Amino acid sequence: MKRLLNVVYVSQPDVYLALNGKNLVLLKEGEELGKVPMLNIEGICTFGHQGASPALMATCMEQNISLTFFSSSGRFRGRLTGAVNGNVTLRKKQYEVSMNESESTAIARHMIGGKIYNSEQNLKRTIRDHALRVNTERLEQVIERLKQARKIAFTTTDLEELRGIEGNAASAYFSVFDECILQQKEDFYYKGRNRRPPLDRVNALLSLAYSLLASEVAAALEGVGLDSYVGFLHRDRPGRTSLALDLMEELRPAIAERFVLKLINRKQIQANDFIVKENGAVLLKDDVRRNFFKLWQDAKQEFVTHPYLKEKIQWGLVPHAQALLLARFLRGDLDAYPPFLIR
Repeated sequence: MKRLLNVVYVSQPDVYLALNGKNLVLLKEGEELGKVPMLNIEGICTFGHQGASPALMATCMEQNISLTFFSSSGRFRGRLTGAVNGNVTLRKKQYEVSMNESESTAIARHMIGGKIYNSEQNLKRTIRDHALRVNTERLEQVIERLKQARKIAFTTTDLEELRGIEGNAASAYFSVFDECILQQKEDFYYKGRNRRPPLDRVNALLSLAYSLLASEVAAALEGVGLDSYVGFLHRDRPGRTSLALDLMEELRPAIAERFVLKLINRKQIQANDFIVKENGAVLLKDDVRRNFFKLWQDAKQEFVTHPYLKEKIQWGLVPHAQALLLARFLRGDLDAYPPFLIR
């Protein structure tokens, strides 16, 4: 298993990224704001329209350090990566499976089944820890619906049917997502998914967490030699990391949504940490976003027992573990792809 290194998040729109010796250097109007040894970095995420020096980009490619560009609102713009690892046989198999709807469904149903299971677990955890504060009857009804959807998802052989199952399950889950928000209810509420731009605080947090997770999953896939742009459930679209979107489905409730709920319920993020733009977009303030990144990075350091590998690993390594398991399945070393399932 790879070692979890640091991801550097740069949120200030006027900071230039450069290379000085073997260090990443952050420059603002020619003044050095900070320096990080490249040896300790596994990825760089920059938000806004900052520039990066050709020397830094070349070093990132040589050392397989992903350099990911986001808009100031957290929307993915692009990613610079080095040479693809692994062998051509693995990628050829990936492309072959992607062209075969039946084989694509056999993989995708495990990812969606895992997503639904993890959504159930989030709701069960809310009931277990806060039964007197939530509508347990309503949550249990949705859990039962999710359980039935999961059983069907794990057996379907039709890709379009699987997409319908996933959509209905997500709709049921998010219909009670607001019940999981236990603190700051007047300021943090969930009434439906909106994005590009997010129009409320919860959606702003979810969008940012999803963007970070998608970037990390894409880097993990490329790290084992897979093509993050060729998926099984999400079909090919120019500029879309379809396989990363596939793999992160099971990780959305397990990582991103749990993280957002924790921030709100522990009051680590508060109402005055946001700004509202003229177009109605709700965004985190720059200084608060830096705290968001720190908390995200801290969460990645925590340990979890992987349900399939039976090993204790850091949360930040979960995408890498799942990418490795997917590669093993495509090589024929596993009978099926094992999704990551939480308790």
